Amino acid sequence: MPVTKLVPLGLLLLLYFLVVFSNALDNKCWTLGDFNSLVLEKDGDIVIGGLFPIHYIAPETDHNFSERPQHQECNRFDFRAFRWVQTMVFAIEEINSNSSLLPGVTLGYRILDSCDHVHTSLRSTLFLVNGTSSQTQDNADGSAKCLSTAPVPAVIGLASSSPTRAVAQTLGPFGIPLISYFATCTCLTDKKEYPSFLRTVPSDVFQVQGLVQLVSHFGWRWVGTVGTDDDYSHYGIQAFTEQLERLGGCIAFHHTIPKAPSQTQIHAILNSLEGSTAQVIIAFATEGQLLQLLIEAAQRNLTRMQWVASEAWVTAKLLTIPELHPVLDGTVGFAFRGTTIPGLAEFLLRIRPSPRPESVFTNMFWEELFGCRLGYKDGGDSELSSLCTGSEDLMETENSYTDVSRVRISYNVYKAVYAIAHALHQLLQCGSKEQSSDHICKTESKFSPWQLLHYLKKVHFTNQFNEKVYFDNNGEPVPLYDIINWQKNDRGKIWFQMVGTYDGSAPHGQQLKIDEGLIQWAGGLTEVPVSLCTPPCPPGTRQATRPGQPVCCFDCLPCAEGEISNMSGATECIKCPQYYWPNNERVSCVAVIEEFLSYHEIMGIILITLSLFGVTVATVITVIFFLFRSTPIVKANNSEMSFLLLLSLKLCFLCSLVFVGRPSPWTCRARQAAFGISFVLCISCILVKTIVVLLAFRSTMPGSISLKLFGPPQQRVFIFCCTTGQVILCACWLALAPPYPYKNTSYQGGKIVLECKDVWPLGFYLVLGYIGLLSCMCFALAFLGRKLPDTFNEAKLITFSMLIFFAVWISFIPAYNSSPGKYTVAVEIFAILASSFGLLFCIFVPKCYVILLRPDLNTKKGMTGKMSK
Repeated sequence: MPVTKLVPLGLLLLLYFLVVFSNALDNKCWTLGDFNSLVLEKDGDIVIGGLFPIHYIAPETDHNFSERPQHQECNRFDFRAFRWVQTMVFAIEEINSNSSLLPGVTLGYRILDSCDHVHTSLRSTLFLVNGTSSQTQDNADGSAKCLSTAPVPAVIGLASSSPTRAVAQTLGPFGIPLISYFATCTCLTDKKEYPSFLRTVPSDVFQVQGLVQLVSHFGWRWVGTVGTDDDYSHYGIQAFTEQLERLGGCIAFHHTIPKAPSQTQIHAILNSLEGSTAQVIIAFATEGQLLQLLIEAAQRNLTRMQWVASEAWVTAKLLTIPELHPVLDGTVGFAFRGTTIPGLAEFLLRIRPSPRPESVFTNMFWEELFGCRLGYKDGGDSELSSLCTGSEDLMETENSYTDVSRVRISYNVYKAVYAIAHALHQLLQCGSKEQSSDHICKTESKFSPWQLLHYLKKVHFTNQFNEKVYFDNNGEPVPLYDIINWQKNDRGKIWFQMVGTYDGSAPHGQQLKIDEGLIQWAGGLTEVPVSLCTPPCPPGTRQATRPGQPVCCFDCLPCAEGEISNMSGATECIKCPQYYWPNNERVSCVAVIEEFLSYHEIMGIILITLSLFGVTVATVITVIFFLFRSTPIVKANNSEMSFLLLLSLKLCFLCSLVFVGRPSPWTCRARQAAFGISFVLCISCILVKTIVVLLAFRSTMPGSISLKLFGPPQQRVFIFCCTTGQVILCACWLALAPPYPYKNTSYQGGKIVLECKDVWPLGFYLVLGYIGLLSCMCFALAFLGRKLPDTFNEAKLITFSMLIFFAVWISFIPAYNSSPGKYTVAVEIFAILASSFGLLFCIFVPKCYVILLRPDLNTKKGMTGKMSK
């Protein structure tokens, strides 16, 4: 039956009890029935209740609500829980013998078995708050002090969260304090729903935070979870999953172990574990719930898994049997802060079986431990044939009951008892020997449970272990944990080695402390196990999530151009700063290579050499023309224009030098201006020569005065005007939108191209267009004069040179726009040199040939074609 249905039933019974109790005129304790529950009790002035899972398997009953349910005993005795019971008894007896704490007041106890189940826990709770028949009789006779208005003013319990929720919800409306020593569910923090609940064990909020930090510390991003069908597991795994996913981790699988699992269900869970790539399993469960699953895992030799334990089973001796060593050796988990309680070990070893009623649990423990049966115990286990003598030696046994080297849950029980004692000390206004003459507490009036709850919430003391015991506003203690590692000792037995600590109250980053050198890992590994869906992407790559899969399962893709990743497991690549570029491995940004047409590289040297060669050739031709300036061929070709044309060609060759080298503001401006003006001067000279040739032949016609109208002064003015137009165009361009040095990072391959950026690209094309216009005029006129009758017709040479000029510059435009980086500059230089060489060779080389090699043609008759062969 669900907890939500049982709680109203419990409330109804308690309300009925309260009505009967409040109507009792003599304030006697009453009982509403006998549930036949086994109880370990001792009377006192104040009786403290206790609920412990002495057995961890409760019977499944079918309630038909037509007849009274038959009482059925629980099974599977838990030695560790029995130690918790004896610790409570030990603490109460220690307080009773302490004259400074609660002087004159004797504490009693009433302890029942909760069987770690909601039904049994509620039934035992009702038995506690109702009181026993002996207590009722004592109160009726007036022989008991009964300092509390309730039979049990406070209850210490329980272990599991689901039964604790049911009991806390039942006791809350009546203000009866419930102090848990082991229930860690975060759901119990709600003070509106559980107003009287406190605990000496930290909430799962801190344990989950610690587990997430532990998993992250070891780099386990791909883990599985195993839990049980209860609140402790549900809330714990839910919180763990949420926090792990926020840190980038993933849950590979989650399995819930049913309360009574079948063999098929166990096999299904183990099949999933075997098929998973996750190497780490987080288990939120108690040892009794895990036992069957782990035994089956051992039979399958499933030893590669690294188990991470919650505090519920990390120190459970039940799971340290040799059969489970291969599976659980190396387990790591969180345990409550432990200590060694002086005198507890001797007290535990002093117990002996007895036919007295208060020894009922001791008798069960004895039979279970030694495998025998007690002759005076009714209903003993019939399968146990040998009889117990009662004098068996507990010193010769090793189990979770006798192991008190560093108790943890027992210490929580111990602190809970002392917290109640200190609250009662304040409530009863007890005085010490120095402060009061009678040294005793005020017992004239009775107190109610809610009054005790008030003082419990304010309790604050330092115990003998120098630990401060108090509860915060939510009834929570200080969150302190030990990190435990399961290791084999020299005798081949499992022992719990402390390898670190976790302090939930410490600043972030200082909470988890681990000594990895002390840890022994599962499967005999010497290094930290790896549990990843996909190994971390190496530097230089990034993670790319696979569609439909968790974020921990991904592919590794190289970083894009211009990006790097300098660590493993990068989810995003980092873009390099401006003027930096990734190295070949794409793990760091390096300063990019600045690329420009340098004087020191081969291409630059070749172009400079060609440029200087062109200047040299032009100079040689100039010298030849100067030396032979009186010859007919030089005179006939307008020597003044020839010398000016040679000078302009030299300027054309030299202007290409400005394009080589690192761009600077002045070179960027000088490049296009020098190119445009020198070429306009050159083409203007050729245009004048072409016009002169045409006019010279027209002047031979009768009455022609055209040549006189275009004499040397007019020729000079014409050249000046043509050149001035280009100068004005360049000046306006450079003044309004001059080119400037620019680092072009758009090219790939980790380089920056230093270039001159045109703010107004149209300016360059206007300069080039002006040159083209003059060239077209020159070509048209030269083409008209190509058939003139002279033996040496310069118009033909000009026509051919213009064809070369056009071919070069027409092909230049697409080549210029498509060339990358420094090759753009190289293409322009090549076009300048090619067109300059074309003009130089086509116009002047034939003349030099005649001057140097055919002097016979360098005569007036040779020039007119009248010389006989």
